[in-house]
Amino acid sequence: MSTSSDTSEAIGTSPEVSGTRGVGRVDRAAPGAGTPVRGTRLTLTAADLGRPDAPVLTGVDLDIAAGEIVTVVGSSGCGKSTLLRTLAGLLPLLGGEVAQDGRPLTGPGAERALVFQEDALLPWRTLRANVELPLAIKGLPRTERRSQAGSWLDRVGLADRAQQLPHRVSGGQRQRAQLARALAGRPRAVLMDEPFGALDAQTRAGMQDLLVEVLRGTGATVVFVTHDVDEALFLGDRVALLGNGRLTAVRDVPRPRDRTAHDDPARVALRRDVLSSLGT
Repeated sequence: MSTSSDTSEAIGTSPEVSGTRGVGRVDRAAPGAGTPVRGTRLTLTAADLGRPDAPVLTGVDLDIAAGEIVTVVGSSGCGKSTLLRTLAGLLPLLGGEVAQDGRPLTGPGAERALVFQEDALLPWRTLRANVELPLAIKGLPRTERRSQAGSWLDRVGLADRAQQLPHRVSGGQRQRAQLARALAGRPRAVLMDEPFGALDAQTRAGMQDLLVEVLRGTGATVVFVTHDVDEALFLGDRVALLGNGRLTAVRDVPRPRDRTAHDDPARVALRRDVLSSLGT
């Protein structure tokens, strides 16, 4: 598994941090396999992140609403992955608080699924068997596991690849399978660390569209780390910016999503603002 990115959203301590929580900004009403889950609220309060000998982010105030998609952008080494891993419960805080639905977050949990840039599929298991893993952990009977895994593979366009081993399919197809596995466990939050970073431009755009479509049938909260500003603006209800060891700003993203609306004045202005804030 690879790392690289991180996630966030602010509860306004800085005058640059603006915008209300984006609950319901994403259309989650389309039917999907199973009943939609209830998203979870993730918060960081006056949080210092990193290792004791190497602090990375300080004074982070972050409030990610249930059911919201927040994208996080920033330069390499700015703390994106550190933030994501803290929300996953993999890294302890140096100071401050991290919480899920108002309760202290003290470690990893099945309610928070991780998706990384390099797929973490088990190479000796078929795509279907990989997607079945979180269902097996939950103790579902084999027949039900196979049925649900097949449904998720169908939703991500891999029904005809279910019996293939990971090395027999393309990078984009492996990422689809990894997304299906993450969502099959019905997590309340999905934490994504530059999952499309290694894909070519065409495949990447297709994965972005697929992610939005698949999420319509879930209620999960999503934190998506990326270094690509256009990807952040397309996917996010809000975009959070990291730099100089801090969360520097959070911006609302105009909707509806339209990949062709390059000349929309509000989108052009927001893109310019984000690039300026990032110093690029």
